[in-house]
Parts: sequence; C-alpha cells; structure tokens
Amino acid sequence: MTFDQILFYCLAAIAIISALMVITRRNPVHSAMFLITTLFSVAGIYLQLHAEFLAAVQVIVYVGGIMVLFLFVIMLVNLEVVSTERRFNKQWIIALIASAVLLVEFGYVIVRGGKSSLLPPVTGPAQDLTRKNSEQIGLMLYQNYMLPFEIASLLLLVAIIGAVILAKRRLASDK
Repeated sequence: MTFDQILFYCLAAIAIISALMVITRRNPVHSAMFLITTLFSVAGIYLQLHAEFLAAVQVIVYVGGIMVLFLFVIMLVNLEVVSTERRFNKQWIIALIASAVLLVEFGYVIVRGGKSSLLPPVTGPAQDLTRKNSEQIGLMLYQNYMLPFEIASLLLLVAIIGAVILAKRRLASDK
C-alpha cells in the first residue's frame, strides 16, 4: 500500500465515523462539531484528488460559513426546552425500508461493478494538464452547466425569501 492509499483510507474512515457521530449524538453542538470533522476530511480527500479549488471551497463555504450559521442557530434555540420535550418518532419503518433499499443498491454496485449494463462504464478523469483546476471548473460550470446552475441559484433565492417571510410571520404573531 502506498502512502496515498493509506491517507485516503484514513480520511475516508474519519469521514464515515464522524458522519455517523453526527446523526447519533443527542447534543446538537457535538453533532455540529462532528459535521465539521466530516467536512474537513472530505476536503482532505479533495486535496488528494488534486482538486485544490474544491477543497478550498469546502473549507471556506461549508466549514467557515454554513457551520457558523448552524452554531448560531443552535445557540439561539433554547436547548433545555428541546431536550425536555417528549419526541414521538413514528418513521422508523420508513427509515428501515430506505436503509434496506440503499444497502441493496450498494451491494448491487459492489457485486456487479462495471459488468452491469444499467450502470455507465467507469472511466478515469480526463487529464488536461494545460488548464488549471479552477479554470476547468469555471468553464464547465458557466458553459456546459449554466442552466442547472441558474436553476439552483433561483431555488436558493426562493428558499431564502421563504425563510424571511416565515420569520417575519413568526415575529408578528409573537407580538
């Protein structure tokens, strides 16, 4: 095994374990900290793939921006009230069915792999060393995938407007 493989397996194990810790911790602050660990390990995997731009965006946008917002929300929520409320979760059956379907899909991909006619053939990444990483991402994003990019930005704008309207309604009803 080479050093790159060992590093990849270590980062992948950290990402998987910390992702599991995110969804199993009862304390939301602990979950947020494990999510930060997961995002950092994914950024490390991006670095191994020579996707420096994606690694930087992962750290700056997700770890630096989104997680700060998550932590602010966690601090604003009254954790004592949330922890004392009795929660009824009646979605275990749906969760088990979805997990079983996902495990069957993973098993199918692992067993059949590249031999399946349902899956596209696995090819390696195109190595165009004349362009920089961020230049290739920019060209793909703004030339080939311009419409999906604009649709995603409009959906995010609608979500932000909806959140502001809901927050204003809640503030108006509290007065």
